Amino acid sequence: MGDSHLPHGRVVSQSASLRAASIEQQIVALLDRMSLREKIGQMAQVNAAGGHVPDHLRDAIREGRVGSVLNEVDVDTVNELQRIAVEESRLGIPLLIGRDVIHGFATVFPIPLGQAATWQPAMVTEGARIAAQEAAAHGVNWTFAPMIDIARDPRWGRVAESFGEDPYLTGVLGAAMVRGFQGNDLAETGSIAACAKHFAGYGASESGRDYNTTNIPENELRNVYLRPFKAAVDAGVATLMTSFSDLDGVPATANTFLLRQVLREEWRANSMVVSDWESIRQLAVHGFTENDRESAYQAATAGVDMEMASTTYADHLESLVKDKRVTEQQINTMVSNILRVKFRLGLFDNAHTDPSRFTAVADPSHLRAAYDAAVASAVLLKNDDWALPLHADELSSVAVIGPLADDPYEQLGTWIFDGDAAHSRTVLQSVRDLVGDRATVEYARGVQTTRSTGTEGFDSAVELAARSDVVICVLGEEAILSGEAHCRADITLPGAQDALLEAIAATGTKVVLVIMAGRPLALEHTVKHAHAVLYAWHPGSMGGKAIADLLFGVVSPSGKLPVTFPRVTGQIPIYYAHKHTGKPATFESFTHIEDIEPRAHQVSVGNTSFHLDAGFTPLYAFGFGLSYSHVEYEHLLSSSAVMTMNGRITFGVDVVNAGPRPVDETVQLYVRDLVGDVTRPVKELKAFTRVHLERGERRHVEFTITPRDLAFYGRAQRLIVEPGRFHVWIGGHSNAELRTEFELVDDHAR
Repeated sequence: MGDSHLPHGRVVSQSASLRAASIEQQIVALLDRMSLREKIGQMAQVNAAGGHVPDHLRDAIREGRVGSVLNEVDVDTVNELQRIAVEESRLGIPLLIGRDVIHGFATVFPIPLGQAATWQPAMVTEGARIAAQEAAAHGVNWTFAPMIDIARDPRWGRVAESFGEDPYLTGVLGAAMVRGFQGNDLAETGSIAACAKHFAGYGASESGRDYNTTNIPENELRNVYLRPFKAAVDAGVATLMTSFSDLDGVPATANTFLLRQVLREEWRANSMVVSDWESIRQLAVHGFTENDRESAYQAATAGVDMEMASTTYADHLESLVKDKRVTEQQINTMVSNILRVKFRLGLFDNAHTDPSRFTAVADPSHLRAAYDAAVASAVLLKNDDWALPLHADELSSVAVIGPLADDPYEQLGTWIFDGDAAHSRTVLQSVRDLVGDRATVEYARGVQTTRSTGTEGFDSAVELAARSDVVICVLGEEAILSGEAHCRADITLPGAQDALLEAIAATGTKVVLVIMAGRPLALEHTVKHAHAVLYAWHPGSMGGKAIADLLFGVVSPSGKLPVTFPRVTGQIPIYYAHKHTGKPATFESFTHIEDIEPRAHQVSVGNTSFHLDAGFTPLYAFGFGLSYSHVEYEHLLSSSAVMTMNGRITFGVDVVNAGPRPVDETVQLYVRDLVGDVTRPVKELKAFTRVHLERGERRHVEFTITPRDLAFYGRAQRLIVEPGRFHVWIGGHSNAELRTEFELVDDHAR
């Protein structure tokens, strides 16, 4: 699809095909030399001791009982691990060295949800490329990213690691991250194997609680949750990781439907599959198996190639083969998937890491890329009366208030094991650097942490606000409040922050609110007390400088939301691509709880789908984001009103910068299939592109779609394209109003 950024398949060169064939031959030859015990050893991933090689690990590697080591980033230790594997084991098979490199290594980029707000695949690729280079310099050759779970419940802590709620956008950005980590060739210096996780459905955990049950009908699974994984497989992802959760009663780590039918048979993928941490052993905790031996049997039978951390494979696979419950051919298939990754990485040619071949971590070019990503990820949610940008020359005093305004660690976000806060630029530092001696910049923390409920810091903060020309208030969540196992039932601002903001607003001073958080927050009450709101997510190493430059107009905001923002927590789940229902809500049908008369009669006639106390609309829609200009959309036209099954239609729209400053706008195309074999969403993102417009500039933007872009899984769980009528919208967010329509017709019916 034109401008959609998502390839329909990979183009494989002849040389790549020849190399792949050679690798398969080498795998077969190596398998012929391996004992069953050595094969099972390749399926074991163990955690490192951290900076040294204990005797038990040395012996295990020497004896061929380890295929991968986790969490070792001291390059000398990694090189020693690889030396033992290559020089002292019988077969000389090198190790996979795994590490969570989620949104940067030493140089930290915005959290993935923030990167998704850029809507820029090339920027996501660049961030992953830099992370891969920094990690590879430490001997890491495998990362457990991207996380491409569809996340429609922001209570879930791992929404921070996701690319948001939309399968199309997540697929595009997930594939982009895979390309960044893996490069053009996994054997190239600085390339590392990517891992698409968690396969599959983890983002639908009940109540947004990590590790919880997921109940997803197969049709919903195929149309929503599996689509990004298919995009990652099409992009050549080297590995996938199973989910902790069960899926309709069958844990993903033992789910034959997912791992055999979908991944191997339908998608023809030869990527390696690794369990999540001890998730094979946890099959018994689920109540799915009786003991570790049965857990090993179920996971191996389903097709999990490597076991992370726990030892059920090492302890029981050999006896399961002896008892003929697992065949050695099954073992060979799984070990082949592991060896394939090692051959593709070039580890058999050279497993040694020479740090001198790499750019130093936190190189200026890396920090510049992190700055660009932080700028592009920030979303301007509110800007009443053009409160922003600020003008330093017009200010005499600036108050910077809040627990996240000068905390170099917290702005890095979740899951940054190797992130170095010494490289961080905070908001306070950056505002002072930018303003210089043109205005006085003073700081008050207000509350000790984002969770603090005490008000002892309020007085000094309010006093500072009262005597300042403007307040930059930096609130949100500490990094520890999102990420794995850090889920929240109430996603309003934690602690006393709302009370602090309200007290500051009462001074009458202009308030600019900056929010750093690992998830969308429910901000209906909060935003009332600020003139402008900039949502910065957890922006990474260069977040402070990016925010300061955005607030003072050095650069302009261009981020767009990759996820819907609820008004209140109770609206969750709320997402733009919902179903229409038989009684869709309208503004005419909505009744607010305060408008109901006492002792009113209970009736059902005319009722529609909404909450009495929160309505049916979000606070901020998917795709929304303001700028320092005003963009208008005009003259939506199509090349035809009819598309055949072998045809295509081009849609064009004029995008006009009608505001006072240049702007970067993400133009978005949405489609609705009005009648389907199964009910279809009210809107689905199908394409997007980014355009730069100078002041007063008009640009004609076109998208081309084909019937393939309209395919969905029907009642028979097969991918189909149906004739019928479709609506098309083009605009700057999912609530775009400029609409046209077309009809898809069967060629033979004409």
